[in-house]
Parts: sequence; structure tokens; C-alpha cells
Amino acid sequence: MLKYLWPDLYLEKVTVLDEGILKKYSLKGLILDLDNTISPWGERTIPQDVVKWVKRMQKLGIRFCLVSNNSNGRVQEIADFLGIPYVARAIKPRRRAFLRAVHLMGLKPLEVAVIGDQLLTDIMGAKRAGLMAILVNPMASREFIGTKINRFIEGHLLKRLFRKGLKIYVPQGGFNGNADKR
Repeated sequence: MLKYLWPDLYLEKVTVLDEGILKKYSLKGLILDLDNTISPWGERTIPQDVVKWVKRMQKLGIRFCLVSNNSNGRVQEIADFLGIPYVARAIKPRRRAFLRAVHLMGLKPLEVAVIGDQLLTDIMGAKRAGLMAILVNPMASREFIGTKINRFIEGHLLKRLFRKGLKIYVPQGGFNGNADKR
């Protein structure tokens, strides 16, 4: 079971992912979770640093797809704003939405990573689909009630993963913020 929950990489936030990581893992595409990964839960806006990061990655030729368990409206609105395809009502951790996203980007599974803030949906779904899985800390503490239940379970799972050797990636220049906060 832990093999489906072990992220390949653990970052403080999405904007820490840089060209060095892309090259190291030969990544050409990124599947992004929405809530508390690139936008605070329920909000219709994307923080400016995330928008700049997406644009910078796109200039490097990186393709994106937004995958969310949310219904169409908000997911489409944010995907359209970023100029990327999307899959709504994903039913994560099922594989289908992740594989659909790979197809929408026109890439092979080995060229794609999933970035998300939840072990039981994003990371497990990525692993089940045979994709690289990148865990990030959630952007905010405000969440859907079902997510709060998952977080309780994930807290215990993360402690176990840390005991088994999971480490957070720190870029060479460091980053601002407390990486151990989760």
C-alpha cells in the first residue's frame, strides 16, 4: 500500500519546481491539481507567483493539464485563464483522468508528472497510472470537509513515510517558508 503513497518528489510548493528538476526527470508535461495546489480551496483566482511560474514553464515547452475532482465550471474557468486543457470530475485516485490528461497533452506517461497536495488522491492516482508523483504542501488550511478527513489519515501516513526516509526537496538557493509545515 505504501508504494502507492510514496511521492517521487516532495516540494514546499509548485513554484519550487524548476528547470533542473524538469531536466533531471526528463519531464515534458505536468498534471496539476487545483485546490490547495495551485489555488486556495474554492477560489476562482490563481496567485500571481503561480501564474508567472506556469508561463515560465510554458516558455520552456512544458505542457500542462489541470485535473480536479471538482465540477466543470470553476475548473474550466481556471484552465481557460491559464490556457491549458483540463479534466473535471476526475474521481481521483482513479487512473482514467490522469491517463486522459496525458493523452490531452500528447505525451507519453514517462514524460509526465502529477503535482498535488494529497497523498490519497493525487499521489495515489499518479502512482496507479504509472506517472511520476510530486507532493506539495497545501496552500491554505481552509478545505472541503472530506479533505479534512483525508488530512487526518494523511498526517499519520506522512509520519510513517518520513520515518522511512521521505525528505523534502530544497532547491540550491533555498526557499522562503517552513517546509516542514504540513
